[in-house]
Amino acid sequence: MMSMTHYMQLLADNQPWNLMIFMAIPIVLAETLAITELYILFTRKFQGAIWNLNRFSGTAVGIYFIGIIIYLMTAAVIPITKSGEWRTVIDVIAVGSYLIGGLPLIWIALQEFGLVNKQLNQEGKLKVHAICVALFLVFGHVAMISGMLDPGLLGYQSTAHPIIMPTDHAH
Repeated sequence: MMSMTHYMQLLADNQPWNLMIFMAIPIVLAETLAITELYILFTRKFQGAIWNLNRFSGTAVGIYFIGIIIYLMTAAVIPITKSGEWRTVIDVIAVGSYLIGGLPLIWIALQEFGLVNKQLNQEGKLKVHAICVALFLVFGHVAMISGMLDPGLLGYQSTAHPIIMPTDHAH
């Protein structure tokens, strides 16, 4: 029987709400940020609808991740750590990468609010944006890939009892 990381369990539980809250909404915002970032990098158009969409998505996803990080730290990471229930290093990498991936997005929001990088010109801020998007993409993909791994690969054994499905389909 394959076991799941806490990352995958979070996404699988409470369908479809957890999937929407922890994956769909932040990924749609982050992908919108990434796509508009590329447009701005190539066109250098620092005004207009795409520019405004970029600023909105960057601010919104950063604020959103503040909430996600606070919630997951208090509801999952701290209790799992205190009870020693991590499902091998695979589990730690999956959850940790997901949470760390939110930090560059928070930095983008802070920059949009004028709280950091005040001394940078528009070009410098654009570079910070691009670096932060790249970091999010790297950590997000590490989280997804490791989150899909079976922690049993490194010896984790689930204490849950397997669900046995009836095989007799005759009526």
